[in-house]
Formats: sequence, C-alpha cells, structure tokens
Amino acid sequence: MPIKVGHDSAGTRKTLTAGGASVAYYSIPAAEAAGLGTFSRLPAALKVVLENMLRFEDGKTVTTDDIRAFSDWADQGGQNPREIAYRPARVLMQDFTGVPAVVDLAAMRDGIVALGGNAQQINPLNPVDLVIDHSVMIDEFGNPRAFQMNVDREYERNMERYTFLKWGQKAFDNFRVVPPGTGICHQVNLEYLAQTVWTDTDQTGETVAYPDTLVGTDSHTTMVNGLAVLGWGVGGIEAEAAMLGQPVSMLIPEVIGFKLTGAMREGTTATDLVLKVVQMLRQKGVVGKFVEFYGPGLDTVPLADRATIGNMAPEYGATCGFFPIDDETLRYLRLTGRDEDRIALVEAYAKENGMWRGPDYDPVYTDTLELDMGDVVPAISGPKRPQDHIALDRAAANFAEYVRGQREGKDAGPTAEIRWEGEGGSPEPRDIPGDEGHHKRAFVDDGKGGYQLHDGSVVIASITSCTNTSNPYVMIGAGLVARKARELGLDRKPWVKTSLAPGSQVVSAYLEAAGLQEDLDAIGFNLVGYGCTTCIGNSGPLDPAISKTINEADLIATSVLSGNRNFEGRIHADVRANYLASPPLVVIYALAGDMNIDVTKDPIAQTPDGKDVFLADLWPSQAEIADLVERTVTRESFQSKYADVFKGDEKWQQVETTDSETYDWPPSSTYVQNPPYFRDMGAEPGEITNIEGARILAILGDMVTTDHISPAGSFKETTPAGRYLVDRQVPVREFNSYGSRRGNHEVMMRGTFANIRIRNEMLDGVEGGYTLGPDGAQTSIFDAAMAYQAEGTPLVIFGGEQYGAGSSRDWAAKGTNLLGVKAVIAENFERIHRSNLVGMGVIPFEFTGGDTRKSLGLKGDETVSIAGLDSVTPQAEVPCTIAFADGSTKTITLRCRIDTAIEKEYIEHGGVLHYVLRDLASRSAIAAE
Repeated sequence: MPIKVGHDSAGTRKTLTAGGASVAYYSIPAAEAAGLGTFSRLPAALKVVLENMLRFEDGKTVTTDDIRAFSDWADQGGQNPREIAYRPARVLMQDFTGVPAVVDLAAMRDGIVALGGNAQQINPLNPVDLVIDHSVMIDEFGNPRAFQMNVDREYERNMERYTFLKWGQKAFDNFRVVPPGTGICHQVNLEYLAQTVWTDTDQTGETVAYPDTLVGTDSHTTMVNGLAVLGWGVGGIEAEAAMLGQPVSMLIPEVIGFKLTGAMREGTTATDLVLKVVQMLRQKGVVGKFVEFYGPGLDTVPLADRATIGNMAPEYGATCGFFPIDDETLRYLRLTGRDEDRIALVEAYAKENGMWRGPDYDPVYTDTLELDMGDVVPAISGPKRPQDHIALDRAAANFAEYVRGQREGKDAGPTAEIRWEGEGGSPEPRDIPGDEGHHKRAFVDDGKGGYQLHDGSVVIASITSCTNTSNPYVMIGAGLVARKARELGLDRKPWVKTSLAPGSQVVSAYLEAAGLQEDLDAIGFNLVGYGCTTCIGNSGPLDPAISKTINEADLIATSVLSGNRNFEGRIHADVRANYLASPPLVVIYALAGDMNIDVTKDPIAQTPDGKDVFLADLWPSQAEIADLVERTVTRESFQSKYADVFKGDEKWQQVETTDSETYDWPPSSTYVQNPPYFRDMGAEPGEITNIEGARILAILGDMVTTDHISPAGSFKETTPAGRYLVDRQVPVREFNSYGSRRGNHEVMMRGTFANIRIRNEMLDGVEGGYTLGPDGAQTSIFDAAMAYQAEGTPLVIFGGEQYGAGSSRDWAAKGTNLLGVKAVIAENFERIHRSNLVGMGVIPFEFTGGDTRKSLGLKGDETVSIAGLDSVTPQAEVPCTIAFADGSTKTITLRCRIDTAIEKEYIEHGGVLHYVLRDLASRSAIAAE
C-alpha cells in the first residue's frame, strides 16, 4: 500500500534522475534554501531523521518547528532533546519476538471485532519481514548428519508455531515470512532485504526515494547500520505500533562521533576491533545516543567489518552505530547482487542530499572519541559481560583471577575431586596453570581412557551468531585455522561441543568453494543449522556424563563463542563462564579445550607424534584470508542463494494452514494461546491512578538484563512453566525452549524473573526465580505474584543501574505486567526495556537525590505508595512513601520515566496496543455514522 507523505509546506520535494529513472525526493538543501535552518554539518545519521521530518511534515504530527530543531541541534553543540514523531520505512522480526507480535495482531483482530470494528483494519501499514531463525537447537553436532537431524527436530518441535506464522502470512497484508533454514534475520537483512535507499509510491501515485530505515524486534537490528541503513531494536510492542502506523516517539538524539584512524595490524580481526569499540563506548557512556563512525581509517574498513561493529551497538549501549554511505557501501551492494539501477540511485541520492562520506566529511557531533586501529590487539571478552575486554595474552591470567573470586572462602582445593564411574581407569590429574589451589577437578571416563575436567575446561566452542558469521574475513580465517590444524593431525578436545551455525547459506557457499568446510568438518565444526543457536541459549544438551560431572563437582565450565552476548545463564545452564571471541579463536580454543592455557605462548595442542603446536603455526595471514575472500565470495553466490528466499524447503512448503481473517485458536495448543490483554476492554481509556499499599515482588541488583527478566533458554519440569506443561501431558523431551513458546502467555508469565542466575536481594544467597509470598515463606515469583493478585494487592520491583540491559525482549515487559507489577523503580533503565514497560502499561521510575535500594535498606517486607500519578506529566518528580515493617515510614522523590505526552496516553489506555485498538475502533465508528 502507498506511503502517505505530508503536505510539504516548505517546498522541499524535488526530482532526481538516476539509474535511468526519475524519482521524487525530499531535499535537505532545499530546506536550507527555504529558510528552515542550516543543516549541512549535521551527521549523516541525523540527516536521515531530518529527511523523515521533511517527508512527513503535515503541520500536526510533524511541524516546521520540528525541522528547525535540527538546525538548533547543530547550533547548540549537538544537543536539542526535542520530542519528534519518527516513522521508519519497515519492520524486521525474528520468530522468537515475532510470534508474540503476530499473536498480538491476531488477538487485536478479535478485539476490534468485539468493539464493533472490522478485522481487516488490523493489518501492517508498513512492510514487515519475519525471518525464522531462532528455533534451531544444537541437538546433534560434530558429524555429517547434524544439519538434517537438527532441522527435523526443529520442525517436530515447532510445527504449531510454523502453522500459525503461515496463517499470518496469508491473513495479513504487507507481511512476509522467510522460512527456517535460510539464515539469521540481520544477515538476511544486510545481504538481501536492505536497499540503503528505499523507493515506494505515495498517495499521488508518484515514486518517492528516501533513506531505508527500520525498527526490528531484535536488538541487533543495528547490524544494518553498517550499510548506512538507520535501524535499531525495539520491543515487540513498539514494533507492533510501528507496523500499525503509529510513529516512534523519540527525542532528537545526541550523536557521538567515533573517529577511526590507522589500519588493523597483522594477526587482528574485526572481532578484536569491535570488542575494543564496545569497551571504549561503554566507558564513554552512550546509552540512548547515536554513534556515528567517521575518519580516514574507514577507508580500510570493509563493510563486513562495519556490520560487525554496528551489530554490537546494544553491547556498547547506543541506539545505533551508524556508517555513512561511501564507495565501500556501493561495492558491497554490488557484491551482494543488488540491482545496478538501485546502486546508481544510492550514490546519486546520497550526494544530492548531503549523506555521502567523502574526504571532506566533517560534521558537528555532540562529543567525539578516537581510536587508532593500529593499537587494537587480539582479544576476547568475558566471562559474563560483552564490555569486559581482555587482551588475549591476559586471558588465562584473567580467568584464574575470576576462579579465585568465585572460590574464595569455599572448599576449592586440589582435593575437591569427583569421579564419573565408567569402564576403564581414569587418568591422573594434571597441573592447571595458575591453579594455586583454587581450581576444582573431576574425571570423566569416556571408555577410551578418560579425561580430566576442571575449572576452565571449554565444553562449548561455537561459531555462531549474526555478529561474526556475516563476515567472510573471519569465517575464512576460521576455516584456514581448521585447515592448518587438520594438516598437523589435530582435533578438538573430546569434551568440547563444537558447532558451526552460519548466518546465511552464502557462508556455506564460499566455505565450500574454498574447500574449507571439509577442514572444519574434520575437527568437529560441522554445519548444525542456519540461525541463532548458542548465542541465544539454543546450545542443546551437553553429553550427560559431562553435564553430571560439572554439576556434581561444581565446576566452572566455560564456553567460547563468536557471538555478542555472554550474560550469566544465557549460553547453557551448565556453563558459568562465557567468552566472546573471533571465529578463528573459537577454533583455537576448541583445539586447546582449556581457558587456563595462554594461547599466545603456551602449546595449544600436540601433533600425533608429540610435537607442540603454537598459535603461530595455525594463524593465517591477512593476505591468505584476503586472497580466498576475493576468489570465493562472489556476486553470483548471493544472487543464487537469495533467488527463492521466501519459498523455503520441502518441509516448509508442506506446512498446512487455513484461510481466515481471524485465527481459530486451538484450545489444546501449548505454543499459541489468545493473550488476555484485550479481554473485556471498554471503548474508553481509564485514568492513571496512584499506587497504594504495593508489596515488593523482588529487589534486584545492577545490570539486571532482559535475559534475567524474560524467559529464555531451557527449563526443568520442577519450574512453574514445567509444571504447567507436565499438567498438559507434554513430555520433558518436548519442552523445547521458553523462546519457542513466546506465543503462550501462560508459559511465559511463569518463566518471568525465573532465570537460574537471578538474585533477589530479599533472599540471602538464593539464585533463581524466588521471593517471599504473602505469608512470608519463600516461594516462586510466579506463585507469589498469583497469591498477591488473588488478594488484590499491587506489586512493585526495585532495581539498580542499567535495569533491563540487553536484548529487546518484549516478554520482559509483558511478563512483568501479567504478574501484576504496577511500577519498576530503578537507578536507571536501558532504552528499549523502559519503552517496553510503558508500552505494556507498567510505569518506570528512577531514584533521585542519591537514593538507592541499598541506601534505603530495603528488605522486601515494606509496602510502597506512589502519589501524584493522577496528575503526572512527562518526567515529573513524584513522592513515594515506604512503610517499613517496624512501623516507620520514609518519603522519597522518584522521577517518573513516562518521557513524552504520547507515552502518558499509552499508560492511560493500559498500553500502546490498547491505544491503537481503541483509535482504530473509533475511526471505524466514525466512518459508520
């Protein structure tokens, strides 16, 4: 359906001819000529937002004052936090976050019918692409059957979800599904969907060119910033609103300029660069800000490396990490099979509208920082935060320090050993470098002589995630390490679960063309699937003997993965220390099998004839990598692999579904259920009311991520979610993961705040989703919340710094809402989760005046009342009275993080979807009169 542009009162609409065609566009130089301000020195990322204002200027939602505000931004040193209404061109989803979004759309169709409207009013107004990439689990690995067996299990587990998504593809306009086994959404977006400059017809029938922009239901949507496409992750709730025509309410952001100079030196990779960038920007503090990369160093940074840096914007806390259009952008568009006319349009448009990065590119930034890429060293990050950068030559020592910290005060001496009994004898314990009596050891007998496990044994080595598998330089590098290892007769250590999950089928094409897949197969890195695997906790089970040994001996097992997240409890329940590394280093650690080995100087392994093998014997040169990339990564391979991207394999084509406007919810389904958000919803909104006599459900610490809050990964039959499935005769083997069951609110609300590593400070030293119930006894958070709901008692959550960091998990907010939580009070919030809470009708508050949960001495038995909400304004300060168990009270001041006027309306309606639904129903009623 055509885009509806504004009325262009300033006369900025012009015509551009490129690629043999003429198109309309909205000109930033013309806005200057019309006297709306001076925009020439705005950063390219901000010019994209400015163009959005020009195109949608209508005198109401977007005004000429909004446009002038961008000139003021430049005049005021890169600051002017004016609220604006921004409309992205399209929406990108993956299936974990996309299924609940489609569930909500289906429920909204039911809801609007109940309000007297038409089901067809609920349709995406902007194009939506959903890529099924989060459902493959690594059950099988290290053999030629792994890919097909994992695919078969994926369909067995997820047929209910896939049937539902196929129904959605038929039922909704403007909605496409990329089938499973194609690739990771961000890589498919980068390699195929994104156009850098988008075209569409407007309400007059004329073709309009404008910057390709999007929001996505996955935080790593920012990867496409490397292709000069402005996009970032939002919660599923906010994405649904954008799909339905609601603008994204935002403040004109600060833009931090990151100047790159110099060039990467021999032996370093794009991963090393991005891990350094993450560390620097986290230290700088860029939460809620745009980061734009510039400087002469960009001339040597290929687009694949730029995409790697853009991908990890959530890890350095920025809204996006943007790279302007330049010659490298055009080269990549050509390499990946984009149409030549489109490439010509991208170049002409960028130059005409001041978005081209040439030698004289020198915009105004809010602030800057600089990195000489020649200073970047090989590195990893961990063991539990992406920003914890460790130079590779310090990795072993750093791990030893981590173990000492974990073991301090515990019986962790060398006698803390457990044997896993089996056939044959066990080997003698070997020395652990840096042990000093802190490391625990245990033995596993595999029937072949056995092996020792200890703190630091690498039990998972996974080349996974969109972050690095999109980059042919590091993937070819990993293949060359495998080739050299194979030539020397090396293999992965027997306790290491190895896997290769590329971001797209193109990766397999060039690995096979280079002959490197055979080398990777030879040391256990067989293809396990195309999609997000270990990086989101879809690691699959470890060998039962290894799992039992780790748990009985309380070992600190480790993983090394080429992903972007390594939060506690995320990768695997048996693995406590997780490290992010480049794909070549993942192979190195699979061969070493031990984090205690200093891979920069110690022998990594031995050849069959007993010769030590060192890093230098295995590491390829940049020239070797570049030569193979040049020969095997071709335009033809991209065109071939994406020729039928929406068709899918035979299994997808055989998925059957029905044709109907509304969904026939299967009552027995444990994957897809009609959510309760719109039941008994009236036509009019309510009012924001004060919170009185609320009890505390949890007191949480700093850096509580959405992985801690939102259900993710596997779960046991003893958990509330597990008991729910067992009661419905679902065998444990068929539990699948929380992520795969995001379409069932009954499972998800039972898993909210149930992460195995979450620590509720109301309890002493207890990990997991527990709290105190109304009777004062320890119970699960879900059971306590249901008991409080039965009493009619509202609930609040207290948190520390960076509350809600990490992935854009809408269920972190949805689950909070369904548990009956009315407010979350923290020191500060990460951007996406704060927005999601508002979108679900939960009010975020921040402490003021130096107050914290610690300074207040909260124990969890207090009651909380918050006044001033019945007349609250955006970002107002309101009084909060805390009544302590001894009868004393204290009143503190909180800042209400309802940030904008439209967000206040969302809260009044009970959430953004309720707001949209009532608005559409109202329009339908007016049209019927």
